[in-house]
Amino acid sequence: STGVGMMDCKKALTEADGDVEKAIELLREKGLATQAKKAGRVAAEGMVVAKVNADNSVGCVVEVNSETDFVANTDEFKAFVNQVADTIIEKNPADVEALKATTVSGGTMTVDEALQELFLKIRENLQIRRFVRMEGILVPYIHGGGKIGVLVDVETDVVNDAIKEMAKNVAMQAAALKPQYTTRAEVDADYISREKEILLAQIMNDPKESQKPQKVIDGMINGRINKELKEICLMDQTYVKAEDGKQTVSAYVAQVAKENNAKVAVKNFVRFETGEGMEKKEEDFAAEVAKQMNA
Repeated sequence: STGVGMMDCKKALTEADGDVEKAIELLREKGLATQAKKAGRVAAEGMVVAKVNADNSVGCVVEVNSETDFVANTDEFKAFVNQVADTIIEKNPADVEALKATTVSGGTMTVDEALQELFLKIRENLQIRRFVRMEGILVPYIHGGGKIGVLVDVETDVVNDAIKEMAKNVAMQAAALKPQYTTRAEVDADYISREKEILLAQIMNDPKESQKPQKVIDGMINGRINKELKEICLMDQTYVKAEDGKQTVSAYVAQVAKENNAKVAVKNFVRFETGEGMEKKEEDFAAEVAKQMNA
């Protein structure tokens, strides 16, 4: 019933004098202690889920980490992450700590208690790393079985299959090309200013480029900034499915809007990639097994 190994169960039953309920409590206590010891181990694998409710009005993207890809691919782990996503959508917790204290969707335990139950079966460091909850007209996309999750928020006066398909294609675009912003309006002016200073310094350090007229230098800087913005802003990127290889995402959205006699704008998106920004520890599994055997 706990999924814990036979010998651990036997020891717990012996310690509890055959009382099954007490034995389960002991296993939970031991499990918590074991997890505390493992909490220092790097959990950079795992799964990202992007999910919405029945009418696409509320959704979330959540990342839950495990130590190994093997665990991330188990049915129990996947079910837990999806249950956490449902809890976020239904109960709107403020942050990860509040989420852990929230009763899970369709259950009686808190999310943290459900996490401990899962640990008793999996015996790896498991962490709910982050989530974003959104409201609007939302379309999710999951890539690679949970390696990348994207949620796109669309503002439109027409909601049909064509509009939803467009939003999904935009989500796939975000998954593939990893934009940092939705539109140029989101890019901080200080960021642009710093980039211009860096580009100017690069030009001034080039004997040939530095001799050009200031007007030409300004044009070079603006051209390079414009090129960078086309790479980091979702709506300015070249649409990956464009037949001519030139159509921007913005032009694609406008095309679909026109075809459906609709007003459409991509308001926002969230993109999570499993383990991004985390330092992954290189493991020598042969040495780990040998160490455990010697112990």
